[in-house]
Amino acid sequence: MASINKFVDKAYEGKEFAELVNAPVDALQGVSAADSAALLAALNIKTIGDLATNKFVLWAQAINALSK
Repeated sequence: MASINKFVDKAYEGKEFAELVNAPVDALQGVSAADSAALLAALNIKTIGDLATNKFVLWAQAINALSK
């Protein structure tokens, strides 16, 4: 597997997956603090784990996969 470091901000590089799953969404490259605040307000998404298991994200992934 490729290094996860290219997907997270500098402060989170080298962290274990167990730590990253509990990191705030803005630990992901390209997600700003404002984006993180909007996800919290709209969908109660606080962490990377919350984002990964959000029902709307999962539904969108299923629709995308089944459209192929």
